[in-house]
Amino acid sequence: MNPTNIASSKVAIVTGASRGIGAAVARRLAQDGFAVALNYATGSAHADALVAELKAAGASAIAVQADVSKAGDVRRMFELTERELGKVDVLVNNAGVLKTVPLADTSDALYDQTFDINVRGTFNTLREAAARLNDGGRIVNFSSTTLALNMPGYAVYNATKAAVEAFTHVFAKELRGRGITVNAVAPGPIATSLFLDGKTEEQIRAFASMPPLQRLGQPEDIASVVSFLAGPGAGWVNGQILRANGGVA
Repeated sequence: MNPTNIASSKVAIVTGASRGIGAAVARRLAQDGFAVALNYATGSAHADALVAELKAAGASAIAVQADVSKAGDVRRMFELTERELGKVDVLVNNAGVLKTVPLADTSDALYDQTFDINVRGTFNTLREAAARLNDGGRIVNFSSTTLALNMPGYAVYNATKAAVEAFTHVFAKELRGRGITVNAVAPGPIATSLFLDGKTEEQIRAFASMPPLQRLGQPEDIASVVSFLAGPGAGWVNGQILRANGGVA
């Protein structure tokens, strides 16, 4: 890989980085010259394979197991990253879960799981980043365009993403004086297992036809947006939600 925008000494943590959008983000940041810590929750095979791929291309990368819903795991993730790669410059909060169920049919367990990972997980990493992130760093959270669409079945998921957007707006102001930007990406329908699982072919075609661009987004589409927000060109973008959705909303 030939770094194009960022000095190779920069370090990024990407949560939920073993597959899907997270893996695409890790690849793109490695191409940009970052040393990347790839977080995964369970099962190391995909993360280890991606680390091997990135190293073969000349990047620095490690895989770090951590359940972001647990503060101790998040602390350990930062500590290991600092020890192996250096102090963190960029945090990408990609880890998340999505299960579409009508609110009235949502179990306590599903509610707890969705909020634990999507909200508490983001809270834990932001709190740790406040103490550990280099001045001048970048934080990129993940919201979702579903928040603007108000589709049935998405009530609990949307509630978690509304919380992430609130974190983003407020945390950007709480880090005043350190040169750290805090933004969020809100993807539209993206062709990953998180989106595709449980949907019929008819439903997938319907989602693909919604944007004026008439296709599902690809993980690389979102990785490009994260690359921008993590790079020097986005230094004046702060506290914003970037809706990368092909114009669907």
